[in-house]
Amino acid sequence: MQIRELDLKELDSVYSVLKQLHQNLSYKEFEDLIYDMRDMEYTMIGIFENDKLISYAGVAVQTNLYNKRHLYVFELVTDAPYRKKGYGKKMLDYLEDYSRVAMCEKIIFHSIS
Repeated sequence: MQIRELDLKELDSVYSVLKQLHQNLSYKEFEDLIYDMRDMEYTMIGIFENDKLISYAGVAVQTNLYNKRHLYVFELVTDAPYRKKGYGKKMLDYLEDYSRVAMCEKIIFHSIS
């Protein structure tokens, strides 16, 4: 198992997992949005098994008056065949460490209504 940041060359892998969370999002729209979000330093993080993306998180370190410096988690999804196998917990543990290194006071999760 490997947990690491992904780069823009890996968008196909990200989309294959992320479309399970955002089912109405086309690849073209996804790609355009990812490029737009670079301005906010959106970071793609993945858990890999044998070079296959299993779990994905899209995050950004942000600062505002209410939450101060925090890690904002926009997306967190695990590929359906790998759910309930501990990958989500591993990603959460990684994000907790990531937020500490980035000197964040808390982690905020985006909720989908």
